Amino acid sequence: IEPITLLMEFFLLGLGDARELQTSLFLLCLTIYTVTVVGNILVIVLVITDPHLHTPMYFFLVNLSSLETCYSSTILPRLLVSFLTGDRTISVQWCMTQFFFFGTFATSECYLLAVMSYDRYLAICQPLLYASRMNWKVCLQLVTGSWSAGLLVSTGITSCISRQRFCGPNAIDHFFCEEAPLLELSCSDTGMIRILIIILSFPDVVFPFLFTLASYVCIIAAILRIPSTTGRHKAFSTCSSHLTVVIVFYVTLIIVYMLPRTVPLRQLNKMFSFFYTVLTPLINPLIYSLRNREVKGALGRVVRRVLLAWTASTRCGF
Repeated sequence: IEPITLLMEFFLLGLGDARELQTSLFLLCLTIYTVTVVGNILVIVLVITDPHLHTPMYFFLVNLSSLETCYSSTILPRLLVSFLTGDRTISVQWCMTQFFFFGTFATSECYLLAVMSYDRYLAICQPLLYASRMNWKVCLQLVTGSWSAGLLVSTGITSCISRQRFCGPNAIDHFFCEEAPLLELSCSDTGMIRILIIILSFPDVVFPFLFTLASYVCIIAAILRIPSTTGRHKAFSTCSSHLTVVIVFYVTLIIVYMLPRTVPLRQLNKMFSFFYTVLTPLINPLIYSLRNREVKGALGRVVRRVLLAWTASTRCGF
């Protein structure tokens, strides 16, 4: 019997093999990553520096922006290096590390979006109880719970996958280390781990999704009961940005995990994976900046303060 040689590294096939596209893809991903990081950090700075935004809703937004920055940084820097150097190899240890952080941030985002929908539910459906039910202690507990849930779920799944034996082939048909293509390369029995993943998907994705869906059903029903058009518009404007983010995130996530991983559909699967892992963190700060009146107001106040400080310093210089 020939001894089994375990793999020490994987080969990420990435987004495509066309050499003429590598430079364009590098510039595209670099632009996306730069705008994502700058946009999310800008949202964080605006909320921290503007007293008008020191509310539970924007406290959750700061955590979402922090999460998106970490989420994007788990995938894009490695992808940029592969475009720049042509080196698509990744060690098994680094692959598991990337998978762990990706799983942590993805799960935490599901819970955080559910928390933000609960915040909007209380604000619109039970405004008289909002201050007592959504105090700062509760906010901290909800955020801590979201991050902890992501950490626990990802730790469990990563520890199981890391115990799998990988003895060849070593080509991962994806642009990052993700659960399904990793299990396809395992030469161990993956039956139990697939069952475990299905079981964990309920607290991981299904429960937060259903909770978020139920919250918005109640929110929309409450908004429709408001007699005045102005009142309905004002109530909907407080949650429209978050609702847009939820729709974009979950629609692409569901498509990715519902698409069968057949050879003809793998490129389509990677395209939707690129959307929810790379483009979603990019559009979140854009949505909150362009659709949220209070964030735009805070941005205007910051710009005015900077211009006034610059004008004053210029005058002093002369």
